[in-house]
Amino acid sequence: MARLYRVILPVSSIEQAAAFYSAVLQQPGRRVSPGRHYFDCEGTILACFDPRADGDPWDAVPNPDHVYFAVKDLEACHARVSATGSANLGAIETQPWGERSFYCADPFGNKLCFVDEQTVFTGE
Repeated sequence: MARLYRVILPVSSIEQAAAFYSAVLQQPGRRVSPGRHYFDCEGTILACFDPRADGDPWDAVPNPDHVYFAVKDLEACHARVSATGSANLGAIETQPWGERSFYCADPFGNKLCFVDEQTVFTGE
């Protein structure tokens, strides 16, 4: 059985990414290279990656689909995302499959969804 241990979020400013995710996730994370800042999300690393800052010859391109986070206090998380000025912040809603969640995007266009951990649906 494999275990998911790292998810890459492409960003174009590692400093801005570190600030955004530190505020939203309520943890400082840690810089592991000039273009990588890691956040431990209960055993899975959220890796913000700025290829130019790491010396790579290409630009970051946002992920094509959402990255989902389960959170204890959905309303508080929504308020933190709102405080960052996220332009694509949606309202908290209950989805047809029962999850209470909201959708948004980070400053780099990566699509995010935050879900109340009490309502996480795993397909079972």
